[in-house]
Amino acid sequence: MKNVAFIINPFSAKKNYQPFLDSLKKKVENPNFYISESLAGTENFIKENFLTTDIFVAIGGDGTISSVAKSLINSGKILGIFPAGSGNGFSNETNFTKNLDELLTKIKANKYREIDTFKINDRLSINVSGTGFDGKVVKEFEKTNRGFANYIKTSISTFFSYQPIQVEFSADEFKKYDGEYLMLNIANTRQFGNNAYIAPHASTIDGLAEIILVKKFPLIYGAIFAFRMFTKSLKENAFVTFLSVSEIEFTVNTHDWHLDGEYNEIASPIHLKVLPKSLKILI
Repeated sequence: MKNVAFIINPFSAKKNYQPFLDSLKKKVENPNFYISESLAGTENFIKENFLTTDIFVAIGGDGTISSVAKSLINSGKILGIFPAGSGNGFSNETNFTKNLDELLTKIKANKYREIDTFKINDRLSINVSGTGFDGKVVKEFEKTNRGFANYIKTSISTFFSYQPIQVEFSADEFKKYDGEYLMLNIANTRQFGNNAYIAPHASTIDGLAEIILVKKFPLIYGAIFAFRMFTKSLKENAFVTFLSVSEIEFTVNTHDWHLDGEYNEIASPIHLKVLPKSLKILI
């Protein structure tokens, strides 16, 4: 497997990467791998191995996968995934599991499909990104030891104090959606992670991104909202609006964003653009 490189995030899944590495060394002779501790390190490793590598495998969560993917956009190189994060939304949606044998079989078959990605200003997203309530939650969540339980605790504590964001769209056709929202999410796939489906009808091959606008709802609706997310049945109502777009501009009065689950500060105006069939992934 000289044309394959493995990029490991040692901080994913509570640094539980060693079992993967031990198994990899047993199954693959002299694997080319890199244990990354920074985005710059990952980018440099990909650059150094770019000409001799066809498949780059990201071992980590959605943030790790996104950091690898951004160097592979429209390059002809193929992305493979071994999920090792707390949510693993993108790997769930693209049929990658925590099974090394299955991953190695996919690598040997060397088959791929092309999927969409999108950019928020100059920053790439491959799964789900957003601002407002969940941008603030991710900001606070990164101060914890992560894990699904901590995410729920952080979400609940943030909900009661969080003030809605103000969103204003540039195009006349979307002006009717201007207003205050609890959160605004942009989805390439259907789920945040942990099988929480924020955009049940999203597709990675339609050239569109789903914008999900959620108004602040009474606490009693919170359980219904959560139930519908985890049963893939979230739909439009008085609190939820879906917009399908290939490109759009808007402003929002916060800099708190998450990109594929990683906290980012992004200033308005926001330019969202879908990049059709821009990323090759193993199948």
